[in-house]
Amino acid sequence: MADTINLSRRGFIIGTGATGLTIGILAACSPGAGEDGETAANAEPNPEVNAWVLINNDDTVVIRIARSEMGQGTLTGLAQLVAEELECDWDKVTTEYPTPGENLARDRVWRDFSTGGSRGIRGSHDYVREGGAAARMMLIQAAANRWDVPVSECAVEKGVITHGPSGNSYTYGELAAEAAELDVPTDITLKDPSEWKIIGQPVKRLDTADKVTGKQVYGADIKLDGMLNAAIKASPKRGGTVASFDASAAESMPGVKKVLQVGDNAVAVVADKWWQAKKALDAVQIEWQAGEGSDFSSAAFEADLDAGLTADEAFVGNQAGDVDGAFAGAAQVIEATYNAPHQNHACMEPMNATAVWTEEKCEVWCGTQNGEAALAAAAEASGLPIEQCDVYKQLLGGGFGRRGASDFVTQAVTIAKEMPGTPIKLLWTREEDMEQGFFHPTTKARCQGALDADGNLTGLKIRLSGQSIFAGLMPQALQDGMDFLAFQGLLPSGVDPRVEDQTLKYTFPAFLAEHAMRNPPVRPGFWRGVNANQNAIYLECFMDELAHAAGRDPLEFRLAHTQDSPELAAVLQAVADKSGWGNDDGLSRGLCAFYSFGAYTAACAEVTVSDEGELRIHRIVAATDPGYAVNPQQIDAQVAGSFVYGLSAALYGEITFENGETVQKNFDTYPSMKLAAMPEVETIVMPSGGFWGGVGEPTIAVAAPAVLNAIYAATGKRIRQLPLKDQPLRDA
Repeated sequence: MADTINLSRRGFIIGTGATGLTIGILAACSPGAGEDGETAANAEPNPEVNAWVLINNDDTVVIRIARSEMGQGTLTGLAQLVAEELECDWDKVTTEYPTPGENLARDRVWRDFSTGGSRGIRGSHDYVREGGAAARMMLIQAAANRWDVPVSECAVEKGVITHGPSGNSYTYGELAAEAAELDVPTDITLKDPSEWKIIGQPVKRLDTADKVTGKQVYGADIKLDGMLNAAIKASPKRGGTVASFDASAAESMPGVKKVLQVGDNAVAVVADKWWQAKKALDAVQIEWQAGEGSDFSSAAFEADLDAGLTADEAFVGNQAGDVDGAFAGAAQVIEATYNAPHQNHACMEPMNATAVWTEEKCEVWCGTQNGEAALAAAAEASGLPIEQCDVYKQLLGGGFGRRGASDFVTQAVTIAKEMPGTPIKLLWTREEDMEQGFFHPTTKARCQGALDADGNLTGLKIRLSGQSIFAGLMPQALQDGMDFLAFQGLLPSGVDPRVEDQTLKYTFPAFLAEHAMRNPPVRPGFWRGVNANQNAIYLECFMDELAHAAGRDPLEFRLAHTQDSPELAAVLQAVADKSGWGNDDGLSRGLCAFYSFGAYTAACAEVTVSDEGELRIHRIVAATDPGYAVNPQQIDAQVAGSFVYGLSAALYGEITFENGETVQKNFDTYPSMKLAAMPEVETIVMPSGGFWGGVGEPTIAVAAPAVLNAIYAATGKRIRQLPLKDQPLRDA
């Protein structure tokens, strides 16, 4: 070819989408289930050096990863941590999941299988690195034993151990079996960050190639010999149950094997093919029994939220300084009320699980964010001891917190138990997925600020009103009735180490954050970023309002309150500089900075709003300081991806309820950002070192406030209610 075409990935996708190019995706069999139906439990094991590292004769290194991969890159990042200390050849690294059943049998040698709260890396970086370092020490000791020389005379690079004085060498593959016979060392010293060679490098993700070629297997792709397929329908109303059902029409339809009730609130059909099961389920006549919440309405609940904003009783999450005195002596008091609606996780891959039950064993294949919770759910539903159950984790087609729950596992095992020895794959419809979610709570906030005569902020109050996730999911986590999670990003520092990663980094002369708990009959859930998302909107949009009311530059106003957090000031200044804050170039800009999940983030959005009120987001510059950056390329992708998620929620995302049912049941009424509407995202990764912060969730929080503040800069109009699709951006 004489000419080279320079085309970005974004440009390629937009262009090929416009011309109708289709890439065929080929389904593959699960790593845990071969074409002959062989399970992972029966496969021949690789030679194991220790729990984290397996090395084959060809020097291929298999690193075991306990956390879940759902597109965020944890699998590659954790492998980098182990490989760094192992001193292996990265080009020869691959990964595999151990099972939670193995973890239980081996005294939880892999520790936590849960993946959420941006803790995949920051919650396990120390012990996984120790696993790699221990394996390296064992391999070097094995080489020294062969040569009968001191370990101090041996060095390793890229999986090759060399004896300095003689120049002799062995590869890891030649020594793995002997190393595995040695005791695992306990006195381990990890590398200093200055010595890192793999950590901090933008290495290619280990899961990309299989995704591009269609080889990657998700839970929905599982195929087992003799497998049947199940579709399920639970009560669409909050709290509803099955009163009765008539399956006579469905039972005679093609491929149908069984129609059964599942639990007290669902009916399922099992058939040869999933579509047969789905069509037969449509033919089942179900009578639903109303329960608590079956008449719930979002519109009616607004009154409860409003009442919480002024209620006498509320939980105090953070109180500092003389708040009453600040407001009593204020030259000017600014007040605003904001709200954020219910949201659905809306994973691209609907909930699913494949289960096989016999009197001796129960096995489950599924994508899960918590393998141990899935194992516990399988054991409880199966009626078998947990030692006779196991779960084979698959990569997730989206998680966002939703697959931390295991309700779909319980259903799959319950169905499989009715057909012993037969693999049953349960796959939810999109509508079922939308109706039976764990919804991100709706909240409102009343924000009040006290300014003195010079435009200085002397006091700030934020009253939250809304649902508690802990009260709905795990009441035992409440502290004297209070849900500290409701205050993410607003909590005081130095009070509770469990929430130190969710503290307020601005310094105010006086501050008060309260929560009036209002719990509707809607199942709450940990939606990506959780409460940091709306709290960032409330704090950062109101900070913008205060700056303008004081006649001060929004950047300068924020920086004036970062004297105790140079990291927050640094990310804020970085996005301002990179975006050209203060430029007169026809673009309107909005700022936001926030700390959550142990990371400092900031964003500057550049927008225009037409005379007709049409919004265009041109660019978002985002800075993140996660302390240590394991893979900068992955962080860049995570930031851009999180903005897709955050902006989708801000612009379009809203779940409402009428007569106990979700109104939005598919992507036509609960849309996501289209690629053509997505702004350019420029990421500044600026790790300051010394701590391990999150990456997957923190930057979601700064997406919406930056855009909302930019809209005000463009129009002079404040948008305080989401989603934006329902709000006129210019006055008529």
